[in-house]
Amino acid sequence: MIHVSKLIPQGAGLAAVLLKRASTVELDWDVRQKSRFDATDSTGRQLGIFLPRGTVARGGDVLVAHDGSLIKVWAAPQAVLKITACPDHGTPFDLIRAAYHLGNRHVPIELKPDHLKIEPDHVLASMLHAMHLIVTEVTEPFEPENGAYATGGHFGGHHHGHGHDHDHSHDHVHTPPASPEAPKPHVHGPGCGHHH
Repeated sequence: MIHVSKLIPQGAGLAAVLLKRASTVELDWDVRQKSRFDATDSTGRQLGIFLPRGTVARGGDVLVAHDGSLIKVWAAPQAVLKITACPDHGTPFDLIRAAYHLGNRHVPIELKPDHLKIEPDHVLASMLHAMHLIVTEVTEPFEPENGAYATGGHFGGHHHGHGHDHDHSHDHVHTPPASPEAPKPHVHGPGCGHHH
């Protein structure tokens, strides 16, 4: 078994020719968020991965084995729920509301400009349908956000080397402006695709 204990986020600083020669390993989200796991790379080598605690491997990251070989990480396609706004009656704000409610439940979410992705959950799917969103089961790579306080920065496993010793004073109150219009009712047609 080949031991791996180092991760280079997105292969930063590595020459393209080295990345082209690297073997690959395809891992789903459940595995990529673990610090210790076994895997098999594209050449059939058995890998024992022992990364620093809190490290999350992302698609495009590069693992470095003890023998100096490189292994590029691919996000494996897996079952996910793809959430989109109703094209006939929805707005992008519907996705913002959904992300807010999912975030309150600490659900890992992949954010895209026109959709969200989460791991399958029938209770959450029902909640999203009730919010008049379209929820579709698909098999795609899953790259959820790390969250503002994730260990190791935005991709995990590396630090940026700058401190935050300055004070943030917030003695003022933010009051949102009053909306000039009342919200319009959400009306559905026969082809909307929502389950009620």
